[in-house]
Amino acid sequence: MLRYLHPDHALIRGQFEAGLYIGLDDQGVIRDITSTLPTHDGSSAEELSGILIPGFINTHCHLELSHMRGAIQTGTGLIDFIFGVLTGREYDADQISKAISEADHAMYTSGIDAVGDICNTLHTSECKARSQMRYANFVEAYDLWQGPETSPLFLSHLETYASIAIKEKDYKILVPHAPYSVSQAAFAKILDVNQSKAGTISIHNQETPDENRFFEYGDGRFVEFFEKINLTTRGKPTGEGNAMDYALSQMDSQRPTLFVHNTMSTHADVERALAQNPQSYWVTCPNANLYIENRLPEYRTLLSAGATMTIGTDSLSSNWQLDILQEIKTIQRYNSYLSTEQLLTWATSNGAKALGFDDLGEIAMGKSPGLLLLDYRPQNEKLLEAHHTVRRIF
Repeated sequence: MLRYLHPDHALIRGQFEAGLYIGLDDQGVIRDITSTLPTHDGSSAEELSGILIPGFINTHCHLELSHMRGAIQTGTGLIDFIFGVLTGREYDADQISKAISEADHAMYTSGIDAVGDICNTLHTSECKARSQMRYANFVEAYDLWQGPETSPLFLSHLETYASIAIKEKDYKILVPHAPYSVSQAAFAKILDVNQSKAGTISIHNQETPDENRFFEYGDGRFVEFFEKINLTTRGKPTGEGNAMDYALSQMDSQRPTLFVHNTMSTHADVERALAQNPQSYWVTCPNANLYIENRLPEYRTLLSAGATMTIGTDSLSSNWQLDILQEIKTIQRYNSYLSTEQLLTWATSNGAKALGFDDLGEIAMGKSPGLLLLDYRPQNEKLLEAHHTVRRIF
């Protein structure tokens, strides 16, 4: 016998629909969606006050940095933030492990069912093996323009990639960190490693004005960054376009791709990316953008160019929590023209498609998306407010 849920509304194909009965089996697979409760088998329904939604998909996280909560001041700007992570991420192993486990549990409790997670170490592997969430493990690779064959960093990332063990339904893939940190030769090596592998790839993109300047004019704070760590950027293209142009010239156009942050991306950037790769997705991490740079992407611009949006949390080194509902509230607080249905779609079905987890993200027949109850009433409340919460139903 199926378990039937009868919420005030359910999020179906991006719209709030009233009066539905949702039937699921013991494994949480949706087996029936009907406007009339079946009575021939004695079924009854759980009455739920609120909106039934799929589990959230967090498309960008750095779980391995969970021990750095509060370690870096807000408002430093991206480059000083990077220095803070590079120089301050070493902690006691037990402290790192404990923080990772607590963050994983908190994400699941807050309604997240799958995560696109950056892995530069093996610190998260043990936690993920027992996690109730699904993980796309993005092993970042960067050589800081030193060449993939001679860069100790790049070689260590290849070792990490080879060593990560994953549970059933998870996957791992090698991804470029960001345009400013990956040489042409390193991009080529990443393509070679991934040649026979399935999965979405991820890249940090246009998070600060200096990122575009680095490619357009060969100056700005990224030049200072490399000089400070005594590295040359010899061979870096300059004057041939911006950071997006460089990334597009190097990446696999046949593979689903997450462009992450995009606070400086323009209408033309999005159009060029979609022309080359229609399987492109734009990940927004609003609280992290405010934490680091005190700016948000121009969502109207991204959407007007055809961007398919998803939502991430980034890490606890750059956020106050790993909670997708809080990200949605932040977006809507500064962009009230974005409807709750639209933002929930970014956070659920768009995210599941972006990560390739096709059985998640939607209340639809045959899917097992995890189910949450949002205490929100669309007939009375236009926007999500601080008091709105979600409760896990399955």
